[in-house]
Amino acid sequence: MSSEAGTHDQLFHRDDYAKKMGMWLFLFTEVLLFGGLFIVYAVYRFKNHEAFHEGSEELSTLIGTINTVFLLTSSLTVALAITAIQKGRSKRAINLIMVTLVLAFAFLVNKYFEWNVKFEHGLFPGMEHYKMLSNGEAQFFNLYFLMTGLHGIHVIVGGILLLIIAEGIKRGNINQGNYIYLENAGLYWHLVDVIWIYLFPLFYLIT
Repeated sequence: MSSEAGTHDQLFHRDDYAKKMGMWLFLFTEVLLFGGLFIVYAVYRFKNHEAFHEGSEELSTLIGTINTVFLLTSSLTVALAITAIQKGRSKRAINLIMVTLVLAFAFLVNKYFEWNVKFEHGLFPGMEHYKMLSNGEAQFFNLYFLMTGLHGIHVIVGGILLLIIAEGIKRGNINQGNYIYLENAGLYWHLVDVIWIYLFPLFYLIT
């Protein structure tokens, strides 16, 4: 009987290992995606440093800073949620995930208003004012909308994953003995935060 239990545990841990490795491989592809965009950004900024500086002045450093605080705090709450589920405190884990989702929503609302201001000023590619920008500034806003937009999509996807996981915890499918999905979602969320930590100075703090 004990032999069967041991075999079951081995299979269980092997399955968890495979799921975690799969997540790490997926995250690696995400790093390659944004890494390529960062290289493109570096090339264009090197060629148009002054224009990128002028474009950066159109962005709100305050909003960028607030959003950075939101995401850094959300990383903490996700980590605390994982700790809570490991200790068997399912309700606390769900509450922490909900706090994370509120922070993610606040980030997206801030980003919406920031983008809306850019639309009003005609700085979105294809608008009249955008057509009057120098090539360097146009490249800046192309990359700004592309990279922050792509990041925003990742925030939405991460939020949906966490919401699904919170429901799984509520139903008892994710618990103290089986929390690999929460761990993987946490890894994904931390990557989303790390990407923003790079985006923030690259677009908002150009000197």
